[in-house]
Amino acid sequence: MASSLGEELQKPVKERKAADLNQTELAKALAQYQSFVARVESGERRVDVIEFPDIANANAIGFDPKAAIKKICRQMTVGPIA
Repeated sequence: MASSLGEELQKPVKERKAADLNQTELAKALAQYQSFVARVESGERRVDVIEFPDIANANAIGFDPKAAIKKICRQMTVGPIA
């Protein structure tokens, strides 16, 4: 579970690189500093559920934040949700 979850959390990094964007370009699209992107990508700073779609959409490459969040939630669920 942990490795698959880690893969989902790294998806924005892979998508940014696949779109041939550097951290500075992504930061500009997010109206953030490059250091924000670096901290997020290194895991030093977590992205909350409100910020996640902004990062996905800033990549402008069709990265679906809803699908990624659903997958993360499924992987974190141990049993039935009451």
